[in-house]
Amino acid sequence: MATLILSDEQVIELVKQLPVGQQIEVFRFLLLKQWGKWESLSRYGAEKARSVAQGRGLDWDAMTEDEHDAFIDDVVHEN
Repeated sequence: MATLILSDEQVIELVKQLPVGQQIEVFRFLLLKQWGKWESLSRYGAEKARSVAQGRGLDWDAMTEDEHDAFIDDVVHEN
């Protein structure tokens, strides 16, 4: 089987030429290929957020989404 070497830009242009249904299949393939890494990173982030919140006397799981956002904003902007 011959191997075709394309630049990233060429691959993207080829995908853009596909019908929408085939674009969705390409997207699904790429998403599923990376899902494990994303899931692992997501779990790691959630564990760290819980740990930092607990260290400050807060219960991450009892906090609202707005409280999560404010807490993360405070942590990110600390000196």
